[in-house]
Amino acid sequence: MRWRLYDVWDDGKTVTVVFPAYNEAANIARAVRDFLAVSAVDEVLVVDNNSRDGTGDLAREAGARVVLETKQGYGNALQRGLREATGDYVVLAEPDGTFVAKDVVKLLAYADELDMVMGTRTTRELIWEQANMGWFLRVGNWAVAKLLQLLFDGPSLSDCGCTLRLIRREAALRIVDQLTVGGSHFLPEMVVLALLNGLRIVEVPVNYRARIGESKITGSRVTTLKVGTRMIGLILDYRLKNWRRREQVIGDRG
Repeated sequence: MRWRLYDVWDDGKTVTVVFPAYNEAANIARAVRDFLAVSAVDEVLVVDNNSRDGTGDLAREAGARVVLETKQGYGNALQRGLREATGDYVVLAEPDGTFVAKDVVKLLAYADELDMVMGTRTTRELIWEQANMGWFLRVGNWAVAKLLQLLFDGPSLSDCGCTLRLIRREAALRIVDQLTVGGSHFLPEMVVLALLNGLRIVEVPVNYRARIGESKITGSRVTTLKVGTRMIGLILDYRLKNWRRREQVIGDRG
């Protein structure tokens, strides 16, 4: 029996949920079923990033559409998902149990007013016991998000690394060819390019639970620090390039 959640939400638009997946056999089937059970979700697209544990087959059996992305990397998988998604709204998520399917409705609540609605995992009341969101990761995410907000005159941002986000398909197609990051620091680049392209953005608080399986990005403090350093470097590089571009335009006009 399919659980029908929030049937009152219906603006005639279709929704695709994208899961980047690398060896996620432990929870992929459950994640697909949970998100498909949300009545607003029309499609779950699993981007199998060279899994060796049968992730793709399990996802397909659970009702997902599966595509194979052979170029390894979290960012490469999400870029492929943005290109392949067919929904009017594209929701990026994780298949590892960290996100709650019903939170898609929170994102959709703002979808008709904004171009991108991002989840933030900084609300303590929504961080579940055993979730990988200790003070080091929470403060680091907040600091990098505030740096991005400051340098790009963005809206209030508090979480630079939350995968759970919605973007209008036409907005995704505007920025997808500009995306360059194939690795784990993909998410801030997506926000930077959204702001540079004039997209309207807002954050909403979402649940964050314990991961099922081993994290490929924040499994240790050392790995987390490396990813955070790449994020900061990427943000500063984009800011420098944008300043130079503006100076050149001003010089050409003069």
